[in-house]
Amino acid sequence: MENPKWLILVPTPMEHEFVSERVSIPEAVVEVCGFGPVVAAAKAMELIIQYQPSKVVLVGIAGAYDPELRTGTAVVGSEVACFGIGAGSGVDYQTVGEMGWLQWRGSGESDAIDDVLPLANFSDQKCQILTVCAASNTSSDLDDRRRCFPDAAVEEMEGFAVAVAAKMCGVPFYLVRGISNRAGDRDKCNWKIPEALGAATDLLLDCLKG
Repeated sequence: MENPKWLILVPTPMEHEFVSERVSIPEAVVEVCGFGPVVAAAKAMELIIQYQPSKVVLVGIAGAYDPELRTGTAVVGSEVACFGIGAGSGVDYQTVGEMGWLQWRGSGESDAIDDVLPLANFSDQKCQILTVCAASNTSSDLDDRRRCFPDAAVEEMEGFAVAVAAKMCGVPFYLVRGISNRAGDRDKCNWKIPEALGAATDLLLDCLKG
């Protein structure tokens, strides 16, 4: 399909299989953008240039910081932040913004990219999503991330990357994440991946129909 209204991106083939089977929206195409911020940024840019969509949405699983977010549910991001690009580590870590820098200056003030990007949104609900280079593994990981971004509700690994690609292409970007686990819990016996993807897909479909 050329020039779809919606380019729906998912990070992995597993998520693609799940979402593409359930999303049958005219003028929409579902593609894999890759796992992690580096590949996701590059592939998202390639796909946006290829399809020239009116809007881009990223759908996938995430780990929750917010204790009120239950596994097996889903959220829509109102903004996405980036953790891991900066200086130092642990309690000494500084974000790009804390260093007084920008990740991208662009040609004008509206083109600048800091550590937080606003997202197109389906509702007025506020939910900051944090993109990380490596998932939390310990309580100190959680503490470091929440210290820098106390408003973050969930963590994932591609949102900021795809948001940058969409911003540079001038395309509105939406971010939907299903809560598969508590951030920092690496025991997949506790994860609810099918439920999280089901909730994320249902939420996306409801939003697109609204």
